[in-house]
Amino acid sequence: MFHSYLSLLCAISQVPADKAPEIASRDAPATFNTKVNLVMVPVVVRDSKGHPIGTLKKEDFQLFDKGKPQVISKFTIEKADGHVVPLEVTATEPGEKAAEGPPTASRFVTYLFDDMHTSFGDLAQARIAAAKHLAESLKGADRAAIYTTSGQNMLDFTDDREKLQEAMNRIMPRSRRTPGQIDCPDVTEYMADLIQNRNDPTALSAAAQDAMVCGGGNMTLTMAQGMAQAAASRVTSIAEADTQITLAALKSTVQRMAAMPGQRTIVMVSSGFLITINHRLEETEVIDRAIRSNVTISTLDARGLYTVIPGGDASQRTTNLATANIKARYQTESALVEGDVLGELADGTGGTFFHNNNDLQEGFRRTGATPEFMYVLGFSPQNLKFDGSFHALKVTARDTKGVTLQARRGYYAPKHANDPAEDAKEEIRVALFSREEMSDIPVDLQTQFFKTDKSARLSVLAHVDLKHIRFKKADGRNRNTLSIVSAVFDRNGILVGAIQKDVDMRLKEETFEKMIAAGIGMKTSFDVAPGSYVIRLVVRDSEGQTMAARNRVVEIP
Repeated sequence: MFHSYLSLLCAISQVPADKAPEIASRDAPATFNTKVNLVMVPVVVRDSKGHPIGTLKKEDFQLFDKGKPQVISKFTIEKADGHVVPLEVTATEPGEKAAEGPPTASRFVTYLFDDMHTSFGDLAQARIAAAKHLAESLKGADRAAIYTTSGQNMLDFTDDREKLQEAMNRIMPRSRRTPGQIDCPDVTEYMADLIQNRNDPTALSAAAQDAMVCGGGNMTLTMAQGMAQAAASRVTSIAEADTQITLAALKSTVQRMAAMPGQRTIVMVSSGFLITINHRLEETEVIDRAIRSNVTISTLDARGLYTVIPGGDASQRTTNLATANIKARYQTESALVEGDVLGELADGTGGTFFHNNNDLQEGFRRTGATPEFMYVLGFSPQNLKFDGSFHALKVTARDTKGVTLQARRGYYAPKHANDPAEDAKEEIRVALFSREEMSDIPVDLQTQFFKTDKSARLSVLAHVDLKHIRFKKADGRNRNTLSIVSAVFDRNGILVGAIQKDVDMRLKEETFEKMIAAGIGMKTSFDVAPGSYVIRLVVRDSEGQTMAARNRVVEIP
């Protein structure tokens, strides 16, 4: 049995060509790492009425990297109603028909509550709306999870509405700033960032003037500026630590979702938060990882229809009327910047950003739904420098009037070249946790099980037709390596086990002809408890880099 977080280890043994065996098979636990330099850009195109358009082709799009046109080398259309391939139910033992059993999970939604940056009132309203939404929308093949950015009061995937409600009821604000505490001077996170990271003289001047009022006594401008900078440093330290925790939680959630089969959506519920320049690279890494893992991040602004109150609400105090106007301007800018982060996450992964609306139940309905059509454009940047610099992206659609495009806004360049072996691992990982069937390689999948007293031995039988696989001739041998990965998922979509068999073929001519005619058969076995399981088989060859993927459902009584 193997756990859900796995990385694929593929290595071809180095053996002298004249002594190499013609066929060598190696078993390995299937574990997965991700690392891909191909830039993927999700795009959602809507007509003038807001309806997604799914009829465009690759040639209808233009993609620009830092203003320079790029060649779109990869193009796919993901459809919400066809993303999950219907599972076939097959006989599991000779002469025995498998029972259909309860529906297996095929759609996964994680509700990530940002308890680090959301007030009690906003969290309470969001929890009520989320509970109503789940009560009406959670169906047989759906699984939901409740996560928080603080890591407290979490619940993994389930279809139990009562457990989901209980988990949400326990969510409370976890901000590390003491409620009601007001520094002298009182500096917001946005102002602190302007002072500390952007050297904004206006923000420093306003904070210093406040310090001269709240500090009392005879205070010089130099002393007041020192107090302002010290306050900004304290606030920035807490704010950046909270942002780092939030981004780490989001990254961890994406990793968790990547281990689930079928549709994967994260709904982040937050009042918005500030990402300074120090954490922009981390934000982009989260978006990259989500795209590579086919995870959609949608965001819901828990503030609803948000109105900035000049000078703050009744719990805050204005220390200096002379700075009231400039601080009101910063307050407005802060609200926009903090909310814009939620928009960046949604745009970057093809999700929905719900904001400026008090109907949070409708917000959960929209953010929990996968876009009906989403295009994913892939390109390899021309003359890319591995310097970690930011690249602004722009996507346009040719000859389309009155449409709106939602697309990724940019990415950071990698700091080193890509690794082909890691690319292969990533391709297999993405295919394994998908439900899409692929048939570049002819593959037959069968299953059998044999029950014992309290468990069962489940066998996955794969037969690969080699007629359509390309071999490389070298040193008098026909060379290729097949990676055959078998995986078992339970009815909640949790990975029960995964095993990879690497078949190194170094075939002489006489053996080659026989193998082409007969194909290759592989058997993988798992010890499982009675229940419903989804079997996923993925095959990839190293020379042609073609793939096959198959699904089966097994019900073990």
